[in-house]
Amino acid sequence: MGNTCRGSFGGKNYQGFDQPQDQSKSKKSSRSDHSSSDYSPSTLNSQQLVAQEFAAETPKKGNDNSNNNLQLNSAAKKDTFMRRGIDNQSYFVLGHKTENIRDLYVLGRKLGQGQFGTTYLCTDIATGSEYACKSISKRKLISKEDVEDVRREIQIMHHLAGHKNIVTIKGAYEDSLYVHIVMELCSGGELFDRIIQRGHYSERKAAELTKIIVGVVEACHSLGVMHRDLKPENFLLVNKDDDFSLKAIDFGLSVFFKPGQIFTDVVGSPYYVAPEVLLKHYGPEADVWTAGVILYILLSGVPPFWAETQQGIFDAVLKGHIDFDSDPWPVISDSAKDLIRRMLCSQPSQRMTAHEVLCHPWICKSGVAPDMALDPAVMSRLKQFSAMNKLKKMALRVIAESLSEEEIAGLREMFKTMDTDNSGAITFDELKAGLRRYGSTMKDTEIRDLMDAVSSLL
Repeated sequence: MGNTCRGSFGGKNYQGFDQPQDQSKSKKSSRSDHSSSDYSPSTLNSQQLVAQEFAAETPKKGNDNSNNNLQLNSAAKKDTFMRRGIDNQSYFVLGHKTENIRDLYVLGRKLGQGQFGTTYLCTDIATGSEYACKSISKRKLISKEDVEDVRREIQIMHHLAGHKNIVTIKGAYEDSLYVHIVMELCSGGELFDRIIQRGHYSERKAAELTKIIVGVVEACHSLGVMHRDLKPENFLLVNKDDDFSLKAIDFGLSVFFKPGQIFTDVVGSPYYVAPEVLLKHYGPEADVWTAGVILYILLSGVPPFWAETQQGIFDAVLKGHIDFDSDPWPVISDSAKDLIRRMLCSQPSQRMTAHEVLCHPWICKSGVAPDMALDPAVMSRLKQFSAMNKLKKMALRVIAESLSEEEIAGLREMFKTMDTDNSGAITFDELKAGLRRYGSTMKDTEIRDLMDAVSSLL
């Protein structure tokens, strides 16, 4: 599942937007279990940016400074329904009993690790065919909402089945401890890794990749699904030698939508989040914005909106200024820049639809995208961007795995009690006052770090 963004940052509210986390989520900020290169930003000159994002993208736990406070609030407030289920294993997340997965598959080596579970290589006993199995720990599904998120992810994967660039779900199974989702194995690696390995990289190749990504968006929208967490890490190759085997793999934040329906929960990943998402008033147009961000990165190696803090990133997103002056943009085609402007239009109603993007001259078959190699610096930046994302994932896993389910639940409940105005976002002053009530003597700087680390829990 993806990453969520909830809460406010740095003691500052952006008209109530809660906070995206890289590892995206909303209410489910931590179930992205394809989180290794098997499954699973760069002249961003700053180690501080890495540190900030480690903290900001921590889905369901705080930093060391918060651990003492975690234990002050027990998990006694956990939803009674879920506690019964966890204690007695008497409920079914999937709503019904299923076959035993071990009667059908042999689970092998670990492919990836997420906060809610683990992805394994699995082999069909009857045919010998290999698949990926994402095993989600039921003990970490703390609320009814968590259960609904798992069910919806499975429903959406079935709903989208058959598209050549969307990972195919094979089946879902459940036992007393886990929900297992068996799906197509994507062993060809991540998108950026493939670009780096190819060597030659041009606008035309970027156009081909963008066409695949936007094609997934168009397919989702035509079937009433909004993805809400598009990013390069959520696209894997089935075959490392075939660029066209690219597949979208993670639908943990995806939702069904109806025409005209407005969404208000803030989800996604910081670099990719659309301005209307931050303003809590959005629809499927937000997916096109995100695809536009990916296109900008594909052509330059850096995200269009960035800063050394998440708050700074969101300020840049809301401002919407696109840099076409820095290298390599002076030598990038006008057609490519025109498409990016239309995809990154701050007004959703004036933004291109996915179908319109696919019809743009730069994208369409036999289009105008030149095949001349891009500046080698672009490849270098892509490599740095990819490495930074992988490093963040590893750090988040280490932090996340150091907390028990009870500590995670207790931390969430603690923050809910601090949201005194029920706005869905905690200000710095609310957090400071709340921690004082719990007997904390944390310094203001430590409290700000804690806010960055756990704002996604709300």
